[in-house]
This record gives sequence, C-alpha cells and structure tokens, in this order.
Amino acid sequence: MSKEIKEKKSKKKDSKLVKKIKQNMYKWHRTIGLITIIPVIFWTLSGLMHPFMAHFFKPEIAHDKLEQQHIDKNQLKFSIQEVLQKNELTQFKNFRIVTFNNKTYYQLKTIIGELWYFDASTAEKLDNGDQKYAEWLSRYFLDDQKSAVKKSEIVTEFTSQYKYVNRYLPVYKLSFDRPDTMEVYVETSSGKLATYNPTSRQWFIWFFDTFHNWSFVDAITNNSIRIITMIFLLSIIGFSALSGILIYGLLWKQFKKTDSLQPKKGLRKYHRQIGIWVSFFTLTFAFSGAYHATTKWVPYTLSQMVYEPTFETKEIPLASNNLNLDWSRFQNASIITLNDTTYFRCQLLEKEKFKNSKADSNSKWNKKNDQKSEVVYINATTNKVVPNIDLEYAKFLAYYFTDGAPKAACCEMVESSDEPEASLENAKLLESKVLTDFESREYGFVNKRLPVVKLAYDTPEKTTYFIETGTSRLAAKIKSSDMVEGYSFAILHKFLFMDWAGKNIRDLTMVLAALSILVVCVLGFILFLKK
Repeated sequence: MSKEIKEKKSKKKDSKLVKKIKQNMYKWHRTIGLITIIPVIFWTLSGLMHPFMAHFFKPEIAHDKLEQQHIDKNQLKFSIQEVLQKNELTQFKNFRIVTFNNKTYYQLKTIIGELWYFDASTAEKLDNGDQKYAEWLSRYFLDDQKSAVKKSEIVTEFTSQYKYVNRYLPVYKLSFDRPDTMEVYVETSSGKLATYNPTSRQWFIWFFDTFHNWSFVDAITNNSIRIITMIFLLSIIGFSALSGILIYGLLWKQFKKTDSLQPKKGLRKYHRQIGIWVSFFTLTFAFSGAYHATTKWVPYTLSQMVYEPTFETKEIPLASNNLNLDWSRFQNASIITLNDTTYFRCQLLEKEKFKNSKADSNSKWNKKNDQKSEVVYINATTNKVVPNIDLEYAKFLAYYFTDGAPKAACCEMVESSDEPEASLENAKLLESKVLTDFESREYGFVNKRLPVVKLAYDTPEKTTYFIETGTSRLAAKIKSSDMVEGYSFAILHKFLFMDWAGKNIRDLTMVLAALSILVVCVLGFILFLKK
C-alpha cells in the first residue's frame, strides 16, 4: 500500500512540474521574443531591401569594363628602359602600357608605390598622371564627358560607402556634379571599375550597413563587440523560433486542450499559424547569419597580398619595344622575376579572335567585346618565348603568400591565426587551370579579378588558391571550412536552393520568407501590448 502511495505522490509531483513548465513556456517564449523584436525588425527590413533594390533600383552604367585594345608598335617610340634612363630612374617595381586621351603612356610603379605616367612617344612625365587617368577611366565607364568632377580622392581602406565586397584597394573615388550625384571608384593600376554609386545606391548602402551589418555598433565600440552582439542576438532569435516550434508543434496536443476551453482568435491565432510555418526560415536565417558573422573576426588582407620585387633598370638588357612577338596582336606588357630569371609578360589577342575581328569588323564577337587574351613570357636576356611559365609563376606566388621564404613583406602585415598554416613545400597539386569566367561555387563574381590561375592543393584544409598572375596578386584563398560557410550562407541565407526556379522566383521566395518573419514578430509584439 505504501508503494502505491509513493507512486501516486511521484506522479503528482511530476505532473505539477510539467504543469509548471507549461505555464511558464509562454512566458519564456514571450520574453525571448521581446528581447529580439528590434533586431528582427532591423534585419528583416534591411534584408527585404536587398532584392528589392536589385530588381527595381539597380543602377546602370555605360561600360562596366575597359576592353584591352591593340597597341601598335609605332606608338612605343621609346622602350621602358629608355624612358627610365632619360628620367634618371634606376629602380622600379613594374610597368604596363595605358592609352587615354589619344596618347600612349608607360604606367610605372615606383619603388615607393606611386604610379607615374610617361609618354611613350616623348619619354616625358605626365604631371598628376594618375589622377588624370582616374578621371578618364571614370568618364569612360559613365560615358560622360560633360559633368564636372566635384571631388577626386584616393581611398586606401574600406569605408561605410566603399565596402570590402568591392575588393580593390587603393582606388580613386570621383564624385560628379550630376542630378544622381554619381560616385565612381576605379583602380588605376589595372584600369578596372571597382563600383559606382548614384544617390539611390548611396542611401541603400547606408541603410543596409547600418541596420543589417550594424555598423553603428562599430561607431560606439569596436568590431569584436559588434560581432559578439550580433551572434548573441541571432542565437536568441534561434531559441525563440525553437520555443515556438516546441509550444505550437511538438506539444500542440497539450496546449490544444486549453484552447478548446478558451479558443484563441484574431491576432493570437494568426501569430501561431504563421509562426509555425515560418519558424524554419527563422532558424535558417539566424543560423547562417551567425555562422557568417564568425568569419568577420579576421581582418581583410587580400589587398596586401601582392608580390612586388624591385627591378634594376641596368639589369634588363632587352628593350621592351624589341620583343620577339606578334606585334599585330599585342595588347600589353609587364615584367616578372622567377627563379632568378627576368621575363616580359606579354598579353596578346588570341589568334582565332584576331582572325575573326579582321574578317568581320561588325561580327557578333566585336559587338559583345568578348575579348580573350593569350599570355606569353619572353626571357628578358635571350628574347625567346618560354612556355608554361604562367603556371609556374602562379605556383611560386601561392608558395610565396603561404610559406614566403624569406617571409613576404605583405604577409608580415597579416595577423597570424591560432593554427599554423599548412606548408605548400611538399603539398601535392591536385588541380590547376586558368579561369577566364567566374564560377558560382568556388570563385564567384564577388572575387572581382579575372583571369586567374586556380591551384588546388592536397593540404589538411584542402586549400585552393586563385592567383592573378597579371598583377602578381592573390585573388582568393579558399579552405574547406570556407566552403562549408559559403554554402551555408548561399543556401540558407540567400536561398541558393531555389536557383532552379530562376533568380526572380528565388528572390521573391526570400522576400516572402523575410516578410513573414517580420509579420509574426509584429503580431507577437502587438499581442504583448494588448495584454
């Protein structure tokens, strides 16, 4: 008899505990929801803006890239060596050829990192050449030769308007006196358009940066506090969604009994019904957002990852305008050093493309400006073309940016991580290929630079390097952990799983999901105010 009494007491105690948990479950869910009401509104509204702006307020520009033109040998009256000697320059970092305002110049990078311009027909230096070239590029991209330039400045670090997603540094920022107050960012060292922001986009960038990336926290404290705050609140939002699933999903039978006695109508009913359906999206947004935030601990350093040895003018015997190549296809040239040998890196128009362009000046190829280039390396001493140097140079640069023996000056500026990076000295090269177009999975449009050499190594982290040999830069370095995070963000945050339906349907699904989360959040808040 005593055993039965004990069992009854135990069951009664358990039922009281369960009842207590049930009674407080609504309270916990409501409290968690109240903590995150403001962050959810911030994130959903700013998130809604992204596809909305992309579809309805996407700015357009006349030209998004500068096409490489054929450079006639007669335009290069003076070689780069003669230009250097006439201007009493004994050392330099590199050079390339640029054409603007109907003149051809050698763009020279000095040992202090400045870009100087010398007329290839007179060997004379162009005053304020870099600024003039930046303005010419901006006007070319805009196709605007009339509007006045209100301001021209050099940007050496990312700002609230020029985000790290643009990759290029340093760049010129030119502000034009136009109704749309257009701001154009150009990288003069490569002649590339970094980005362009009319008034609508400037406002959107500020709104998104403030309310989605929480840049206002940076202004108060620092980046670490911002990331910690965002991860904490996203975790709370995840718990809020889970508690909603627990109440209205897994324990629905128990709560349904009380609802039959006192049915929930109106706002409470809609809050429950919509909430249970969108809880999955809430979890995916919160998880992928928090996971993505963890990648922001490490500062952006790609702009520093460049190999720039110093060349002595007297040590380059071969004149740059006497190279043994097909000058009818010549587009540009620069210089590199590999294994104690100096080479001229020459860019030529592909033979097939060259034939097509001569055969039909109005061909489809010309209309699209789909120019593909061939790269050849010429020994600066023997004047002979040496094959397969582009791959060898890319492999050297990958090793330089990782092992750097001796340690690369660029790499000393990078903060070291807790885990030592795997050496490439004995690592097996699994894959190598030249990318002339962006790949959606590993090397997408966000990486900016093309063409690049892809090098995949058999390291513990399965590291893949993307090397832009034309500028001796590391364009991207992807590890297996980066791939996991990238897929998480692309699939769970940007709805990559809907790509099969097309970009419009994918963006619409994403907008509806974010809007539903916002509606559930607002309904819950109204219920709290009413009670």
